[in-house]
Amino acid sequence: MKPFIHDDFLLQTDAARDLYHGFAKAEPIYDYHCHLPQKLIAENHCFGDLAEIWLGGDHYKWRAMRTNGIGEQFCTGAASPREKFNAWCATVPQTLGNPLYHWSHLELQRYFGIDEIINPASADRIWKQANEKLSGLRVHEMLARNQVAVICTTDDPADSLADHERIAKLGLKTRVYPTFRPDKALGVNAPTPFNAWLERLGGAARMTVKTFDDLLSALRRRHDDFHAVGGRLSDHGLECALAEPCTQAEAQAIFDAARQGRAATPQEWTKYGSFLMLEFGRWDAAKGWTKQLHLGAMRNNNTRLLQQLGPDTGFDSIGDFSQGRALSGYLNALDATGELPRTVLYNLNPADNYLFATMAGNFQDGSVAGKVQFGSGWWFLDQKEAMEWQLTALANLGLLSRFVGMLTDSRSFLSYTRHEYFRRVLCNLLGGQMERGELPADRELVGQMVRNICFANARDYFRLSLDPAFAR
Repeated sequence: MKPFIHDDFLLQTDAARDLYHGFAKAEPIYDYHCHLPQKLIAENHCFGDLAEIWLGGDHYKWRAMRTNGIGEQFCTGAASPREKFNAWCATVPQTLGNPLYHWSHLELQRYFGIDEIINPASADRIWKQANEKLSGLRVHEMLARNQVAVICTTDDPADSLADHERIAKLGLKTRVYPTFRPDKALGVNAPTPFNAWLERLGGAARMTVKTFDDLLSALRRRHDDFHAVGGRLSDHGLECALAEPCTQAEAQAIFDAARQGRAATPQEWTKYGSFLMLEFGRWDAAKGWTKQLHLGAMRNNNTRLLQQLGPDTGFDSIGDFSQGRALSGYLNALDATGELPRTVLYNLNPADNYLFATMAGNFQDGSVAGKVQFGSGWWFLDQKEAMEWQLTALANLGLLSRFVGMLTDSRSFLSYTRHEYFRRVLCNLLGGQMERGELPADRELVGQMVRNICFANARDYFRLSLDPAFAR
């Protein structure tokens, strides 16, 4: 009997199989947005057991386990690694139809050569076989086996760049760069954590941050520091773009009030954030960076568990925010002064797919192919159906051929199978169109587009320094 994960998994036509095996499969991985801990790369970490690498930090799996009636001690709590693993194996059979079922079996097969169906009966065998292989499967080996050319981590301006500096000296073929994510600079609506963060920022920037001018100087200095270690991307996680007019004097007054302990009102927060976002856009444009806007998440819905477990533990949702006018205003304000950088737009509500895809088209200026990108399916949308929605919207309203492709957006080193998953979905979509006569039956024409989407478009768009093995 053919194993569940086989060579032609998800590939439903001869053309799809030809595109995947002939053009997509062998391409390197360009992971331009993720949340991997760079410290583990710097240390070439060896994971202690399958639970650590498979369940640690994975809020996708935690959500599924909670929904399956599994107690918190087996997700983020004090249960033993084997107990947590057993709880996950008991949950997997209940995830039929969820991408976690596909991903989990792909990860077992690709990293550990295990073809078994995950369930309580197979748990003991999987645990033993995978743990035997983990001892010789350090982080650097995982990156090499997956042909990962680039990793862009997600970094607060107050974070140290020491691990990135260490990694740069290791001689890895995989190049690892920081991404500048200054979301906490907008924290004037929560003065206590904001003021604590300013102290951390000052330490990282080697200066004291007391005034609004100090804040701008410290952030600009950190932007320079990120550039010095090779970073060329910024990122912002917002409910909506910010585009309210705000003078520097107004932003300064809002900052001063937060420094004194008064939280900004929603209107003040929007104005203050709008001022900073324009500054960040100008800095990115001046240095030739790419800006990423992750829009539409409704975060931390469960206040009780937020207080107990903290953020990024699996209590976020798709939001139904009005996106169009503010996004247009933000991009237009930068474009009007010739300071719109390369920009990738990610939306979390699929109802906004056509809005985002058409918005990207408004700000193409001929200077860069695909200068404003409608980014890949993100978070709740990085699964088969939603990937197809995003690809189809982009193809209908822009140029799919210029798309910069998939990313992991993950904290797990096992998640490189998501690139394989995306490539199979892409090839199945295009292969089906070829067989129905909607695209020419020209394997070289369509295959070259597939190859470009998998790697070359990202290589040429982001312009990060690569090892010569990948810089073709």
